[in-house]
Amino acid sequence: MQRRTFTLAIPSALLGLQGLAHAQDFPNKPIRYIVPVAAGGGSDMVGRTVTERWGKLLNQTFVVDNQGGGGGVIASQNTARAPADGYTLMQGYVATHGTSPATRQLPYDPVKDFTPIGMIGGTPNVLVINTDLPAKDFKQFVDYAKSQAGKLSYGSAGAGSLTHLTMELFKQQTDLQMTHVPYRGVAPAFTDLMGGQTQAMFPGLAAAMPHIKSGRARPLAVTGKARHPQIKDVPTLEELGLKGFDAMQWYGVVGPAGMPPAVVKLLNDTLNTVLKAPDLSEKLAVEAVEPMPMSAQQFGDYIKADVARWTRLARDRKIELNT
Repeated sequence: MQRRTFTLAIPSALLGLQGLAHAQDFPNKPIRYIVPVAAGGGSDMVGRTVTERWGKLLNQTFVVDNQGGGGGVIASQNTARAPADGYTLMQGYVATHGTSPATRQLPYDPVKDFTPIGMIGGTPNVLVINTDLPAKDFKQFVDYAKSQAGKLSYGSAGAGSLTHLTMELFKQQTDLQMTHVPYRGVAPAFTDLMGGQTQAMFPGLAAAMPHIKSGRARPLAVTGKARHPQIKDVPTLEELGLKGFDAMQWYGVVGPAGMPPAVVKLLNDTLNTVLKAPDLSEKLAVEAVEPMPMSAQQFGDYIKADVARWTRLARDRKIELNT
């Protein structure tokens, strides 16, 4: 019995030593960082800003690889299939690891096929309305929408997008009836909101800020646990009585499933060091993103909770996009 116990213990001990040796040698070549959108957008900016600093800390180059298409499916599949050695990472976000798994059948599992590395940060969604509406604040809008049951419409950046699901969650919690009008992106949705063809929307704050500043869209409330510094006068939905309404556009880092724990810890520790630098907050403020350092375990739990949240909503609201 003692001999068997000893022989069984050797492989696990060796695995631990191998993982430690791998971490001590890691990284000894450039790291590919897949961003699941085309170059030039906000998500791309977040990735390039973070990896530039992260690479300096690790004394190694990050090569940003933009893989747009398929709503992040292509990038996610390529990441999941890559060697689990830490040299291929992906910037997962709310679509690839939240809303899309909840509304579509995908060729990957957002939890089982990936190793969570760490959260980067998030930006809230903001409830905005057409300025011609008689409502001046959140309560007035809810009362007005109920008095116009079924007559108002809201725009989104597309069926199954965060802008769509956030409004459906809002409708569910406030018992409102509004018609969904999906667009191909948030820009045309804003055009019709400001033109009066739709009356409300739940865009990300970065996309909404120019229209809020110009006075062409009226902000009523933001998601998240605290007010956002860029619109301090706008209350959170939590403040307004919608408990737990903290849905947001988030960005994080994942790798293929089965990465060595020692490598994951090194990547997480160094990522969090980057996120805590004051000047990074200033850089990410362009996209209204606030850094949210987490352990790898915390980030993994966050992904699971987000998928579960949107899956419940999609089921309750009968949102199924497989066609």
